[in-house]
Amino acid sequence: MNSPFPSPTTGPFGRKLKRARGAKVPVTVLTGFLGAGKTTLLKRFLETPEGAGTAVVINEFGEAGIDDALVRGSADETVLIGNGCLCCIARTDLQETLRGLLVERERGELPDFKRIVIETSGLADPSPILQTFSTDRALGDAFYLELVLTVADAATGFKTLEWSAEARKQAILADRVIVTKTDIANAEALRARLRGLNASAEIIEAVNGVVDPICFTEPGDGQRNLFVAEAEHSDGISSFTLTFDAPMLWTVWLRAMDTLMAMRGPDLLRVKGFLNVDGCTGPIVVQFVQHLAHPPVELQTWPDGNTQSRVVFITRGVSERAVKDLFAAVGALA
Repeated sequence: MNSPFPSPTTGPFGRKLKRARGAKVPVTVLTGFLGAGKTTLLKRFLETPEGAGTAVVINEFGEAGIDDALVRGSADETVLIGNGCLCCIARTDLQETLRGLLVERERGELPDFKRIVIETSGLADPSPILQTFSTDRALGDAFYLELVLTVADAATGFKTLEWSAEARKQAILADRVIVTKTDIANAEALRARLRGLNASAEIIEAVNGVVDPICFTEPGDGQRNLFVAEAEHSDGISSFTLTFDAPMLWTVWLRAMDTLMAMRGPDLLRVKGFLNVDGCTGPIVVQFVQHLAHPPVELQTWPDGNTQSRVVFITRGVSERAVKDLFAAVGALA
């Protein structure tokens, strides 16, 4: 029987392409629970040849844009969408931001970009973002949602999946899951739990915080489930930012955090920020995830010119007043 189409590369919808997006701008949605390592992986991707020409949209849960400042130097264009999660209040902002990127590129106000990475808040359910690309015809004509990339850490990821509906959604919707922190924790139980939630997603491990750049650019084989019910944020989760105008003693920070972790470690979902430490010219980047403290890192310069210490706390049942009082008490004793 003769084929009704003129060649094997032509189908009922036009020329068959190697990749479904055609001429559209591919979009990677990068998600994962608080402290899993999304920003670190993204920053390293942006520094590779494969990451060149990537526009980044970062959404953070908190008052201060710490991740935005850290990534900004590596990306051609970084856009921080307000406070809160994309799944809650920033869906319209996301649409406007993406359209704005196209307009500014056409005007020559932005460098040409060939890909967009949307890094969601660690508390976000990514399904409304996926639905946006499916239901917004204008965005669908310009962008192609190519990959949902979820990051899970071996140290705390298994327990987080047990209590957090958002973390489970992130795993269920993933095309690919990157497991981090395997150098400090066994990932066998986490991999099994992830496989139970999403049997079709590819699961790979980051080696010393590094993955093959194609993990951000090549679509996985998983099938997204867009009909997972949306979840509210888990009860008791709140965010606040501590700021310090004057340089602080490192011992004050260290002793206060030691006390806080000893008493409420499991409820410190994420602590991340810049410290202006007495005797240092650049900021000290501090990061904590529950009971784990990442080694502090000093940067050569302040990435955004603001030398005020500012640290975002995302906690469960730990009040801003209690943390402020703790730092005040330690500072007074010092």
